[in-house]
Amino acid sequence: MRSDTAIETPGLRIVRTLPAPAPYMRRHPALAGLYIAASTLIALTQGLGLNLISANLPNVQGSLSLTTNETVWLMAAYLVPNVSLTLMMTKIRAQYGLRRFAEIAVIAFVVVSAMHVFVTDFRSAMTVRFFAGVAASPLSTLGFLYMLEPFPPERKLSLGIGLAAINISLAMPLARLVSPLVAETGDFATLFTLEMGLALMALAAIFLLPLNQPERVPVFEPLDFVSYAFIATGLGGIAVAATLGPYEWWLEARWIGILLSVAVAALTIAALIELNRTNPLLDLRWIFSPQILHFAGTLLLFRLLLSEQTSGAAGFFQALGLRNEQTMTLYAVMIGATILAGLATAALTTPERTPVIHALALTFLAAGAYMDSRATALTRPENMMLSQSLIAMAAVMFLPPALGLGFRAAMQKGMNYLLSFLIVFLTTQSLGGAIGSAIFRTLVTLREKFHSDMLVDHLVLTDPVVAARVARMAAALGSGLPDPALRQAAALSTLATQATREATVLAYNDVFLAVSGLALLGLAVLLVHLLYQRLSALRPAAA
Repeated sequence: MRSDTAIETPGLRIVRTLPAPAPYMRRHPALAGLYIAASTLIALTQGLGLNLISANLPNVQGSLSLTTNETVWLMAAYLVPNVSLTLMMTKIRAQYGLRRFAEIAVIAFVVVSAMHVFVTDFRSAMTVRFFAGVAASPLSTLGFLYMLEPFPPERKLSLGIGLAAINISLAMPLARLVSPLVAETGDFATLFTLEMGLALMALAAIFLLPLNQPERVPVFEPLDFVSYAFIATGLGGIAVAATLGPYEWWLEARWIGILLSVAVAALTIAALIELNRTNPLLDLRWIFSPQILHFAGTLLLFRLLLSEQTSGAAGFFQALGLRNEQTMTLYAVMIGATILAGLATAALTTPERTPVIHALALTFLAAGAYMDSRATALTRPENMMLSQSLIAMAAVMFLPPALGLGFRAAMQKGMNYLLSFLIVFLTTQSLGGAIGSAIFRTLVTLREKFHSDMLVDHLVLTDPVVAARVARMAAALGSGLPDPALRQAAALSTLATQATREATVLAYNDVFLAVSGLALLGLAVLLVHLLYQRLSALRPAAA
Protein backbone atom coordinates (compact mmCIF):
# COMPACT_ATOMS: atom_id res chain seq x y z
CA MET A 1 0.00 0.00 0.00
CA ARG A 2 1.39 3.39 -1.02
CA SER A 3 0.82 6.93 0.11
CA ASP A 4 0.26 8.42 -3.34
CA THR A 5 -0.40 12.00 -4.26
CA ALA A 6 -2.42 13.08 -7.28
CA ILE A 7 -1.26 12.40 -10.83
CA GLU A 8 -1.62 15.47 -13.01
CA THR A 9 -1.97 16.09 -16.74
CA PRO A 10 -0.90 17.13 -19.27
CA GLY A 11 2.40 15.40 -19.91
CA LEU A 12 1.84 12.32 -17.74
CA ARG A 13 3.47 13.61 -14.56
CA ILE A 14 4.09 10.60 -12.31
CA VAL A 15 4.28 11.32 -8.60
CA ARG A 16 6.82 9.02 -6.98
CA THR A 17 6.21 8.22 -3.35
CA LEU A 18 7.94 6.38 -0.59
CA PRO A 19 6.34 3.04 0.34
CA ALA A 20 4.09 2.88 3.35
CA PRO A 21 5.49 0.91 6.28
CA ALA A 22 5.08 -2.85 6.12
CA PRO A 23 2.19 -4.29 8.15
CA TYR A 24 3.00 -4.94 11.79
CA MET A 25 4.04 -8.52 12.59
CA ARG A 26 3.58 -9.59 16.20
CA ARG A 27 6.67 -11.34 17.58
CA HIS A 28 7.43 -13.45 20.63
CA PRO A 29 8.62 -11.31 23.60
CA ALA A 30 12.03 -13.01 23.59
CA LEU A 31 12.46 -12.23 19.90
CA ALA A 32 11.32 -8.66 20.50
CA GLY A 33 14.05 -8.36 23.13
CA LEU A 34 16.61 -9.49 20.57
CA TYR A 35 15.49 -6.74 18.19
CA ILE A 36 15.89 -4.17 20.96
CA ALA A 37 19.36 -5.52 21.74
CA ALA A 38 20.26 -5.40 18.03
CA SER A 39 19.11 -1.78 17.85
CA THR A 40 21.26 -0.88 20.85
CA LEU A 41 24.26 -2.64 19.32
CA ILE A 42 23.86 -0.90 15.95
CA ALA A 43 23.28 2.53 17.49
CA LEU A 44 26.31 2.29 19.77
CA THR A 45 28.47 1.05 16.91
CA GLN A 46 27.53 4.16 14.94
CA GLY A 47 27.69 6.53 17.90
CA LEU A 48 31.20 5.57 18.92
CA GLY A 49 32.53 6.55 15.48
CA LEU A 50 32.88 10.27 16.10
CA ASN A 51 32.99 10.23 19.89
CA LEU A 52 36.05 7.99 20.11
CA ILE A 53 38.08 10.63 18.26
CA SER A 54 36.79 13.60 20.28
CA ALA A 55 37.35 11.71 23.55
CA ASN A 56 40.94 10.77 22.66
CA LEU A 57 42.40 13.78 20.86
CA PRO A 58 45.75 13.63 22.74
CA ASN A 59 46.18 9.89 21.99
CA VAL A 60 45.36 10.30 18.31
CA GLN A 61 47.54 13.38 18.05
CA GLY A 62 50.52 11.63 19.59
CA SER A 63 50.24 8.34 17.72
CA LEU A 64 50.05 10.03 14.29
CA SER A 65 52.38 12.96 15.14
CA LEU A 66 49.72 15.53 14.32
CA THR A 67 49.03 19.05 15.53
CA THR A 68 45.84 19.76 17.45
CA ASN A 69 44.21 21.37 14.42
CA GLU A 70 45.10 18.41 12.20
CA THR A 71 43.50 16.06 14.71
CA VAL A 72 40.30 18.13 14.68
CA TRP A 73 40.29 17.82 10.88
CA LEU A 74 39.70 14.08 11.41
CA MET A 75 36.45 14.92 13.20
CA ALA A 76 35.45 17.26 10.37
CA ALA A 77 36.22 14.62 7.72
CA TYR A 78 33.82 12.23 9.46
CA LEU A 79 31.04 14.81 9.66
CA VAL A 80 31.21 16.03 6.04
CA PRO A 81 29.33 13.05 4.52
CA ASN A 82 27.58 12.00 7.72
CA VAL A 83 25.42 15.12 8.10
CA SER A 84 23.66 14.65 4.75
CA LEU A 85 23.91 11.04 3.59
CA THR A 86 20.85 9.83 5.50
CA LEU A 87 18.80 11.87 3.03
CA MET A 88 19.81 9.51 0.22
CA MET A 89 19.90 6.39 2.36
CA THR A 90 16.17 6.60 2.98
CA LYS A 91 15.45 6.48 -0.74
CA ILE A 92 18.04 3.76 -1.35
CA ARG A 93 16.28 1.65 1.28
CA ALA A 94 12.90 2.27 -0.36
CA GLN A 95 14.01 1.40 -3.88
CA TYR A 96 16.47 -1.46 -3.39
CA GLY A 97 15.11 -3.19 -0.32
CA LEU A 98 15.68 -3.01 3.39
CA ARG A 99 17.59 -6.25 3.91
CA ARG A 100 20.08 -5.59 1.13
CA PHE A 101 20.44 -2.03 2.39
CA ALA A 102 21.19 -3.24 5.94
CA GLU A 103 23.67 -5.93 4.92
CA ILE A 104 25.65 -3.72 2.55
CA ALA A 105 25.68 -0.84 5.07
CA VAL A 106 27.13 -2.91 7.91
CA ILE A 107 29.60 -4.78 5.68
CA ALA A 108 30.88 -1.41 4.45
CA PHE A 109 31.22 -0.23 8.05
CA VAL A 110 33.19 -3.35 8.99
CA VAL A 111 35.56 -2.84 6.04
CA VAL A 112 36.14 0.82 6.87
CA SER A 113 36.71 0.00 10.56
CA ALA A 114 39.35 -2.54 9.52
CA MET A 115 41.03 0.11 7.35
CA HIS A 116 41.96 2.06 10.50
CA VAL A 117 44.63 -0.56 11.16
CA PHE A 118 46.55 0.67 8.11
CA VAL A 119 46.45 4.38 8.99
CA THR A 120 49.99 5.74 9.30
CA ASP A 121 49.79 9.46 8.52
CA PHE A 122 47.47 12.43 8.32
CA ARG A 123 46.43 11.91 4.69
CA SER A 124 45.48 8.27 5.14
CA ALA A 125 43.69 9.09 8.40
CA MET A 126 41.62 11.79 6.66
CA THR A 127 40.65 9.39 3.87
CA VAL A 128 39.62 6.64 6.26
CA ARG A 129 37.65 8.99 8.51
CA PHE A 130 35.74 10.36 5.52
CA PHE A 131 34.68 6.87 4.44
CA ALA A 132 33.91 6.04 8.07
CA GLY A 133 31.39 8.89 8.02
CA VAL A 134 29.92 7.50 4.81
CA ALA A 135 29.67 3.95 6.18
CA ALA A 136 28.27 5.03 9.56
CA SER A 137 25.45 7.11 8.10
CA PRO A 138 23.10 4.16 7.36
CA LEU A 139 23.59 2.76 10.85
CA SER A 140 21.69 5.63 12.47
CA THR A 141 18.65 4.75 10.34
CA LEU A 142 19.05 1.02 11.05
CA GLY A 143 19.26 1.67 14.78
CA PHE A 144 15.89 3.45 14.68
CA LEU A 145 14.27 0.82 12.48
CA TYR A 146 15.35 -2.10 14.64
CA MET A 147 14.06 -0.38 17.77
CA LEU A 148 10.66 0.38 16.22
CA GLU A 149 10.30 -3.08 14.64
CA PRO A 150 9.01 -5.16 17.59
CA PHE A 151 6.48 -2.63 18.91
CA PRO A 152 2.84 -2.37 17.79
CA PRO A 153 1.92 0.85 15.94
CA GLU A 154 0.42 2.50 19.00
CA ARG A 155 3.69 2.06 20.95
CA LYS A 156 6.21 2.89 18.24
CA LEU A 157 5.99 6.67 18.78
CA SER A 158 6.24 6.43 22.57
CA LEU A 159 8.07 3.39 23.87
CA GLY A 160 9.97 2.69 20.63
CA ILE A 161 11.26 6.22 20.16
CA GLY A 162 11.98 6.52 23.89
CA LEU A 163 14.27 3.51 23.85
CA ALA A 164 15.90 4.76 20.62
CA ALA A 165 16.61 8.09 22.36
CA ILE A 166 18.46 6.22 25.13
CA ASN A 167 20.75 4.68 22.50
CA ILE A 168 21.45 8.10 20.98
CA SER A 169 22.27 9.63 24.37
CA LEU A 170 24.61 6.84 25.48
CA ALA A 171 27.24 7.27 22.75
CA MET A 172 29.16 10.20 24.26
CA PRO A 173 29.49 9.03 27.91
CA LEU A 174 30.13 5.44 26.81
CA ALA A 175 32.97 6.54 24.49
CA ARG A 176 34.67 8.36 27.35
CA LEU A 177 34.02 5.46 29.72
CA VAL A 178 35.61 2.79 27.52
CA SER A 179 38.40 4.91 26.03
CA PRO A 180 40.90 4.29 28.86
CA LEU A 181 40.25 0.54 28.55
CA VAL A 182 40.81 0.27 24.78
CA ALA A 183 43.48 2.95 24.30
CA GLU A 184 46.10 1.88 26.81
CA THR A 185 48.69 1.45 24.06
CA GLY A 186 48.09 4.98 22.81
CA ASP A 187 47.83 3.74 19.21
CA PHE A 188 45.29 5.22 16.78
CA ALA A 189 44.16 1.83 15.44
CA THR A 190 43.58 0.43 18.93
CA LEU A 191 40.68 2.84 19.45
CA PHE A 192 38.76 1.14 16.68
CA THR A 193 39.34 -2.48 17.62
CA LEU A 194 36.24 -2.38 19.82
CA GLU A 195 34.28 -0.55 17.13
CA MET A 196 35.15 -3.18 14.51
CA GLY A 197 34.14 -5.96 16.90
CA LEU A 198 30.80 -4.27 17.52
CA ALA A 199 30.30 -3.89 13.76
CA LEU A 200 30.88 -7.62 13.23
CA MET A 201 28.35 -8.42 15.96
CA ALA A 202 25.88 -6.00 14.35
CA LEU A 203 26.39 -7.74 11.01
CA ALA A 204 25.51 -11.08 12.59
CA ALA A 205 22.42 -9.57 14.22
CA ILE A 206 21.20 -8.15 10.90
CA PHE A 207 21.59 -11.52 9.17
CA LEU A 208 19.78 -13.34 11.97
CA LEU A 209 17.02 -10.75 12.61
CA PRO A 210 15.46 -9.54 9.35
CA LEU A 211 13.33 -6.41 9.38
CA ASN A 212 9.74 -6.48 8.12
CA GLN A 213 10.14 -5.58 4.44
CA PRO A 214 7.88 -2.95 2.82
CA GLU A 215 7.29 -3.12 -0.90
CA ARG A 216 9.97 -1.69 -3.17
CA VAL A 217 9.10 1.30 -5.31
CA PRO A 218 11.19 3.33 -7.78
CA VAL A 219 11.65 6.66 -6.04
CA PHE A 220 14.87 8.06 -7.52
CA GLU A 221 14.87 10.77 -10.16
CA PRO A 222 17.93 12.29 -11.91
CA LEU A 223 17.45 15.66 -10.20
CA ASP A 224 17.67 13.93 -6.81
CA PHE A 225 21.39 13.49 -7.32
CA VAL A 226 21.86 17.09 -8.46
CA SER A 227 19.98 18.43 -5.44
CA TYR A 228 21.82 16.12 -3.09
CA ALA A 229 25.20 17.27 -4.43
CA PHE A 230 24.39 20.87 -3.50
CA ILE A 231 22.83 19.89 -0.15
CA ALA A 232 25.86 17.77 0.76
CA THR A 233 28.20 20.62 -0.22
CA GLY A 234 26.27 23.12 1.88
CA LEU A 235 25.83 21.00 5.01
CA GLY A 236 29.36 19.58 4.76
CA GLY A 237 30.85 23.05 4.47
CA ILE A 238 28.97 24.26 7.54
CA ALA A 239 30.10 21.16 9.46
CA VAL A 240 33.77 21.79 8.58
CA ALA A 241 33.55 25.48 9.50
CA ALA A 242 31.82 24.73 12.80
CA THR A 243 34.35 22.05 13.74
CA LEU A 244 37.51 24.00 12.80
CA GLY A 245 36.34 27.54 13.56
CA PRO A 246 37.17 27.59 17.28
CA TYR A 247 40.63 26.07 16.63
CA GLU A 248 41.74 27.93 13.48
CA TRP A 249 39.80 30.95 14.83
CA TRP A 250 37.03 32.53 12.86
CA LEU A 251 38.57 35.91 12.05
CA GLU A 252 42.08 34.67 11.32
CA ALA A 253 41.41 31.88 8.79
CA ARG A 254 40.05 33.44 5.58
CA TRP A 255 39.13 30.03 4.20
CA ILE A 256 36.41 29.67 6.85
CA GLY A 257 34.54 32.69 5.48
CA ILE A 258 34.99 31.49 1.91
CA LEU A 259 33.77 28.01 2.84
CA LEU A 260 30.66 29.37 4.58
CA SER A 261 29.89 31.53 1.53
CA VAL A 262 30.15 28.48 -0.74
CA ALA A 263 27.96 26.47 1.65
CA VAL A 264 25.23 29.15 1.70
CA ALA A 265 25.35 29.46 -2.09
CA ALA A 266 25.09 25.67 -2.52
CA LEU A 267 22.09 25.44 -0.18
CA THR A 268 20.43 28.35 -1.99
CA ILE A 269 20.84 26.61 -5.35
CA ALA A 270 19.47 23.37 -3.86
CA ALA A 271 16.46 25.26 -2.50
CA LEU A 272 15.74 26.84 -5.91
CA ILE A 273 15.89 23.41 -7.54
CA GLU A 274 13.65 21.78 -4.95
CA LEU A 275 11.03 24.53 -4.98
CA ASN A 276 10.53 24.08 -8.72
CA ARG A 277 10.33 20.28 -8.83
CA THR A 278 7.24 18.13 -9.17
CA ASN A 279 8.66 15.45 -6.84
CA PRO A 280 11.15 17.28 -4.61
CA LEU A 281 13.73 15.47 -2.57
CA LEU A 282 12.73 17.82 0.27
CA ASP A 283 9.40 19.57 0.58
CA LEU A 284 10.77 22.96 1.59
CA ARG A 285 7.33 24.58 1.74
CA TRP A 286 6.33 22.10 4.44
CA ILE A 287 9.69 22.37 6.20
CA PHE A 288 9.33 26.16 6.40
CA SER A 289 5.77 26.00 7.65
CA PRO A 290 5.27 27.52 11.14
CA GLN A 291 4.67 24.14 12.81
CA ILE A 292 7.85 22.51 11.46
CA LEU A 293 9.95 25.66 11.96
CA HIS A 294 8.82 25.67 15.60
CA PHE A 295 9.69 21.99 15.88
CA ALA A 296 13.11 22.44 14.24
CA GLY A 297 13.89 25.53 16.31
CA THR A 298 13.02 23.71 19.53
CA LEU A 299 15.24 20.75 18.67
CA LEU A 300 18.10 22.99 17.59
CA LEU A 301 17.93 25.16 20.72
CA PHE A 302 17.92 22.15 23.00
CA ARG A 303 20.80 20.57 21.04
CA LEU A 304 22.80 23.78 21.43
CA LEU A 305 22.11 23.86 25.16
CA LEU A 306 23.23 20.24 25.52
CA SER A 307 26.70 21.23 24.32
CA GLU A 308 27.22 22.06 28.01
CA GLN A 309 27.68 18.34 28.53
CA THR A 310 29.47 17.27 25.34
CA SER A 311 31.88 20.24 25.20
CA GLY A 312 31.47 21.94 28.56
CA ALA A 313 32.18 19.47 31.34
CA ALA A 314 34.59 17.42 29.20
CA GLY A 315 36.49 20.54 28.12
CA PHE A 316 36.53 21.86 31.69
CA PHE A 317 38.20 18.75 33.08
CA GLN A 318 40.62 18.63 30.16
CA ALA A 319 41.59 22.25 30.89
CA LEU A 320 42.31 21.21 34.48
CA GLY A 321 44.61 18.45 33.21
CA LEU A 322 42.39 15.47 34.06
CA ARG A 323 42.51 12.38 31.85
CA ASN A 324 39.71 10.04 30.79
CA GLU A 325 40.56 7.43 33.40
CA GLN A 326 39.99 10.03 36.14
CA THR A 327 36.44 10.73 34.91
CA MET A 328 35.24 7.15 34.41
CA THR A 329 33.06 7.14 37.54
CA LEU A 330 31.34 10.36 36.44
CA TYR A 331 30.45 8.93 33.02
CA ALA A 332 29.28 5.66 34.55
CA VAL A 333 26.87 7.62 36.76
CA MET A 334 25.70 9.62 33.71
CA ILE A 335 25.00 6.39 31.82
CA GLY A 336 22.91 5.10 34.72
CA ALA A 337 20.95 8.37 34.94
CA THR A 338 20.37 8.32 31.17
CA ILE A 339 18.98 4.79 31.21
CA LEU A 340 16.68 5.39 34.19
CA ALA A 341 15.30 8.68 32.87
CA GLY A 342 14.94 7.25 29.36
CA LEU A 343 12.95 4.24 30.56
CA ALA A 344 10.67 6.44 32.66
CA THR A 345 10.12 8.83 29.73
CA ALA A 346 9.42 5.97 27.31
CA ALA A 347 6.81 4.54 29.67
CA LEU A 348 5.07 7.85 30.40
CA THR A 349 5.23 9.69 27.06
CA THR A 350 1.90 10.63 25.48
CA PRO A 351 1.07 13.66 23.31
CA GLU A 352 -0.81 15.23 26.22
CA ARG A 353 2.16 14.91 28.57
CA THR A 354 4.72 16.35 26.13
CA PRO A 355 4.67 19.94 27.54
CA VAL A 356 5.08 18.67 31.11
CA ILE A 357 8.02 16.44 30.16
CA HIS A 358 9.67 19.28 28.22
CA ALA A 359 9.22 21.66 31.14
CA LEU A 360 10.78 19.14 33.50
CA ALA A 361 13.69 18.58 31.10
CA LEU A 362 14.38 22.32 30.84
CA THR A 363 14.23 22.59 34.64
CA PHE A 364 16.79 19.81 35.04
CA LEU A 365 19.03 21.41 32.42
CA ALA A 366 18.87 24.85 34.02
CA ALA A 367 19.56 23.43 37.49
CA GLY A 368 22.48 21.26 36.32
CA ALA A 369 24.13 24.07 34.36
CA TYR A 370 23.73 26.48 37.28
CA MET A 371 25.37 24.00 39.65
CA ASP A 372 28.28 23.65 37.22
CA SER A 373 28.68 27.44 37.09
CA ARG A 374 29.89 27.33 40.71
CA ALA A 375 33.00 25.31 39.78
CA THR A 376 36.52 26.19 40.93
CA ALA A 377 40.01 25.00 40.06
CA LEU A 378 39.59 22.38 42.79
CA THR A 379 36.38 20.94 41.30
CA ARG A 380 36.71 17.27 40.43
CA PRO A 381 34.39 14.79 38.62
CA GLU A 382 32.76 13.63 41.84
CA ASN A 383 31.63 17.23 42.47
CA MET A 384 29.70 17.27 39.17
CA MET A 385 27.97 13.90 39.41
CA LEU A 386 24.60 15.36 40.40
CA SER A 387 24.66 18.26 37.94
CA GLN A 388 25.81 16.15 34.99
CA SER A 389 23.24 13.47 35.85
CA LEU A 390 20.50 16.11 35.72
CA ILE A 391 21.71 17.27 32.30
CA ALA A 392 21.93 13.68 31.04
CA MET A 393 18.37 13.09 32.22
CA ALA A 394 17.21 16.29 30.51
CA ALA A 395 18.73 15.16 27.21
CA VAL A 396 17.00 11.80 27.12
CA MET A 397 13.70 13.22 28.40
CA PHE A 398 13.38 15.96 25.80
CA LEU A 399 13.92 13.98 22.61
CA PRO A 400 11.20 11.24 22.61
CA PRO A 401 8.14 13.52 22.99
CA ALA A 402 9.51 15.95 20.39
CA LEU A 403 10.26 13.13 17.97
CA GLY A 404 6.83 11.63 18.47
CA LEU A 405 5.15 14.94 17.62
CA GLY A 406 7.34 15.34 14.53
CA PHE A 407 6.61 11.83 13.27
CA ARG A 408 2.88 12.31 13.75
CA ALA A 409 2.94 15.60 11.86
CA ALA A 410 4.87 14.02 8.98
CA MET A 411 2.77 10.86 8.74
CA GLN A 412 -0.50 12.82 8.75
CA LYS A 413 0.70 14.47 5.54
CA GLY A 414 1.87 11.20 3.95
CA MET A 415 4.96 9.03 3.73
CA ASN A 416 6.64 11.45 1.30
CA TYR A 417 6.87 13.98 4.14
CA LEU A 418 8.66 11.50 6.38
CA LEU A 419 11.88 12.04 4.43
CA SER A 420 11.62 15.80 4.91
CA PHE A 421 11.06 15.29 8.62
CA LEU A 422 14.07 12.99 8.91
CA ILE A 423 16.39 15.55 7.35
CA VAL A 424 15.06 18.21 9.76
CA PHE A 425 15.68 15.96 12.74
CA LEU A 426 19.09 14.66 11.67
CA THR A 427 20.32 18.10 10.66
CA THR A 428 19.37 19.62 14.00
CA GLN A 429 21.10 16.76 15.83
CA SER A 430 24.34 16.15 13.91
CA LEU A 431 24.91 19.63 12.52
CA GLY A 432 23.36 21.25 15.58
CA GLY A 433 25.78 19.35 17.78
CA ALA A 434 28.76 20.65 15.78
CA ILE A 435 27.42 24.21 15.83
CA GLY A 436 26.65 24.01 19.55
CA SER A 437 30.17 22.83 20.37
CA ALA A 438 31.63 25.59 18.18
CA ILE A 439 29.58 28.27 19.94
CA PHE A 440 30.50 26.89 23.36
CA ARG A 441 34.25 26.75 22.62
CA THR A 442 34.19 30.20 21.05
CA LEU A 443 32.48 31.74 24.06
CA VAL A 444 34.93 30.04 26.43
CA THR A 445 37.87 31.42 24.45
CA LEU A 446 36.47 34.95 24.44
CA ARG A 447 35.65 34.92 28.14
CA GLU A 448 39.04 33.40 29.00
CA LYS A 449 40.79 36.28 27.24
CA PHE A 450 38.59 38.74 29.10
CA HIS A 451 39.30 37.24 32.51
CA SER A 452 43.01 36.87 31.73
CA ASP A 453 43.26 40.58 30.95
CA MET A 454 41.42 41.42 34.16
CA LEU A 455 43.65 39.19 36.27
CA VAL A 456 46.93 40.26 34.63
CA ASP A 457 46.08 43.92 35.25
CA HIS A 458 46.14 43.16 38.99
CA LEU A 459 49.27 40.98 38.98
CA VAL A 460 51.88 43.69 39.58
CA LEU A 461 54.80 43.44 41.99
CA THR A 462 53.87 46.80 43.48
CA ASP A 463 50.88 45.04 45.03
CA PRO A 464 52.02 43.76 48.47
CA VAL A 465 49.86 40.62 48.22
CA VAL A 466 51.29 39.69 44.80
CA ALA A 467 54.84 40.46 45.92
CA ALA A 468 54.46 38.29 49.02
CA ARG A 469 53.09 35.39 46.97
CA VAL A 470 55.96 35.62 44.45
CA ALA A 471 58.42 35.69 47.34
CA ARG A 472 56.90 32.52 48.84
CA MET A 473 57.04 30.74 45.48
CA ALA A 474 60.64 31.83 44.94
CA ALA A 475 61.61 30.61 48.39
CA ALA A 476 60.06 27.21 47.68
CA LEU A 477 62.32 26.93 44.62
CA GLY A 478 65.44 27.76 46.55
CA SER A 479 66.87 24.23 46.66
CA GLY A 480 66.64 23.77 42.90
CA LEU A 481 67.53 27.27 41.68
CA PRO A 482 70.35 29.02 43.58
CA ASP A 483 70.19 32.17 41.42
CA PRO A 484 67.68 34.67 42.96
CA ALA A 485 66.81 36.16 39.54
CA LEU A 486 65.96 32.75 38.11
CA ARG A 487 63.90 31.91 41.18
CA GLN A 488 61.84 35.09 40.79
CA ALA A 489 61.35 34.48 37.05
CA ALA A 490 60.19 30.91 37.72
CA ALA A 491 57.83 32.16 40.43
CA LEU A 492 56.36 34.77 38.08
CA SER A 493 55.90 32.10 35.39
CA THR A 494 54.10 29.82 37.87
CA LEU A 495 51.86 32.69 38.96
CA ALA A 496 50.99 33.46 35.32
CA THR A 497 50.09 29.80 34.76
CA GLN A 498 47.83 29.85 37.79
CA ALA A 499 46.18 33.05 36.56
CA THR A 500 45.51 31.46 33.16
CA ARG A 501 43.97 28.43 34.83
CA GLU A 502 41.73 30.62 36.99
CA ALA A 503 40.70 32.65 33.93
CA THR A 504 39.76 29.42 32.14
CA VAL A 505 37.66 28.27 35.11
CA LEU A 506 35.88 31.63 35.23
CA ALA A 507 35.24 31.44 31.49
CA TYR A 508 33.61 28.02 31.77
CA ASN A 509 31.53 29.27 34.69
CA ASP A 510 30.29 32.18 32.60
CA VAL A 511 29.20 29.90 29.77
CA PHE A 512 27.62 27.39 32.17
CA LEU A 513 25.63 30.25 33.66
CA ALA A 514 24.59 31.43 30.19
CA VAL A 515 23.32 27.92 29.38
CA SER A 516 21.32 27.90 32.60
CA GLY A 517 19.82 31.29 31.77
CA LEU A 518 18.86 30.20 28.24
CA ALA A 519 17.23 27.06 29.63
CA LEU A 520 15.21 29.17 32.06
CA LEU A 521 14.24 31.47 29.20
CA GLY A 522 13.08 28.47 27.18
CA LEU A 523 11.08 27.25 30.17
CA ALA A 524 9.44 30.67 30.55
CA VAL A 525 8.51 30.74 26.85
CA LEU A 526 7.04 27.24 27.13
CA LEU A 527 4.95 28.18 30.17
CA VAL A 528 3.68 31.36 28.51
CA HIS A 529 2.76 29.34 25.41
CA LEU A 530 0.85 26.81 27.53
CA LEU A 531 -0.95 29.62 29.33
CA TYR A 532 -1.92 31.19 26.00
CA GLN A 533 -3.26 27.86 24.76
CA ARG A 534 -5.28 27.40 27.94
CA LEU A 535 -6.79 30.88 27.71
CA SER A 536 -7.58 30.40 24.01
CA ALA A 537 -9.39 27.17 24.84
CA LEU A 538 -11.43 28.85 27.57
CA ARG A 539 -12.71 31.70 25.40
CA PRO A 540 -15.09 29.61 23.21
CA ALA A 541 -16.40 27.85 26.31
CA ALA A 542 -17.08 31.17 28.02
CA ALA A 543 -18.79 32.54 24.89
